[in-house]
Amino acid sequence: MNIIFRLAWRNIWRHPRRTWLTAGAMVFSNVLLVFMISLQVGMYAMMIDNTLQLFSGHMQVQAPGYNDEQKMRQIVPDVVPLADKLRRSLGIDTVAARAWAFGLVSSEERTYGVGVFGVEPEFEPKVSNIPGLVESGRYLSDSNANEVVLGAVLARNLRVGVGDELTLLGSGRDGSFAAAILTVVGIFESGITDVDRNFAEIPLAYFQETFYMDGAGHQVVINGASLDEAKLLEPKVKALLPADEDLVVLDWDALQPGLKQMIQADMSSAFFMYFILVILVAFSVLNTQLMSVLERTHEFGVALALGLSAGRLGRLVLLETAMMGLLGLVLGVICGALVTYWVSINGFAYPGMDEMAAMFNLPDRMYPRVTLLSLSLGPSVVFLFTLLAAIYPAIRLRRLHPVEAMRAN
Repeated sequence: MNIIFRLAWRNIWRHPRRTWLTAGAMVFSNVLLVFMISLQVGMYAMMIDNTLQLFSGHMQVQAPGYNDEQKMRQIVPDVVPLADKLRRSLGIDTVAARAWAFGLVSSEERTYGVGVFGVEPEFEPKVSNIPGLVESGRYLSDSNANEVVLGAVLARNLRVGVGDELTLLGSGRDGSFAAAILTVVGIFESGITDVDRNFAEIPLAYFQETFYMDGAGHQVVINGASLDEAKLLEPKVKALLPADEDLVVLDWDALQPGLKQMIQADMSSAFFMYFILVILVAFSVLNTQLMSVLERTHEFGVALALGLSAGRLGRLVLLETAMMGLLGLVLGVICGALVTYWVSINGFAYPGMDEMAAMFNLPDRMYPRVTLLSLSLGPSVVFLFTLLAAIYPAIRLRRLHPVEAMRAN
């Protein structure tokens, strides 16, 4: 076996330039795959975190069907006590109760229909980044105050600013008429037009009084320290829900199905491009090994005449290819990891990226995320296709006739 390894190693260095060119192609493709897959993983993680931190949270407790229909009467009874119970039992403060209603908001000049959220001013900043996006004025502070925070586009459409009054009209939980006079205390700008145009937040206690909620709400939003921790929290949250209430726990996938579909679509297009790159590398290896086999036809003919089987010669060619593939894999992973680690610290950006990132509520610099999967997936596929590319040259050896092969120049 040692002789076979020594022969294989000697054979791949018969033409050092050709070997390095082929290995270099594998190294380049592996570096590119490690970096791009790591960049995708990091971008998806930032996209998910930024989208969920804006408003959805990692999971929510709701009434069955509320996520699809959002009817006023699909309630979570005693929503504030339930949120307090979850905070105490889970040992985290990233839990907040909410309620929602559709209403008409009127200024002196204009009227618009908006989604009005009742939130807990103390805990909402822990589950949403909207409180930190207030550009003018301040965020809500008093649970019982008749104050409101608006999106920038909505404030512009209504032609109001901080300190102006708005009239809120809607329908209460019991079907009665709900009305309130609200003072604008803050204007936020998330960068997402639909949010800035259609969102308004008021204190939860005042919301419950205005819309006759009788202590009920519509959501309990829960955030974990990360998505992985949120998955561990989900069964604990389910176990803490009141047994006599019909409530469900929805994870981020159920709350934001479009986000996962967008990620899957992006992954599909990216992996198609990666596949083309791998195929090009495989053809490069195929060309190298086929040339190597043709150059050694006379040598293989002598070996066959001496009794060496075509199968062993084929395994020799495969071993040579595996050695060259391992060389490209090891160097590619090392170089790719170094490049990716450097970019993960300093970030990656290109001209015009800030405008595109703003559309998805992302920062203007991307940071790759180095994981075992991102380091191994691309190079492993390249190595596999490298071995597959060597099958054809190995099969050619089975069709060699010793006499004809020895006559070859």
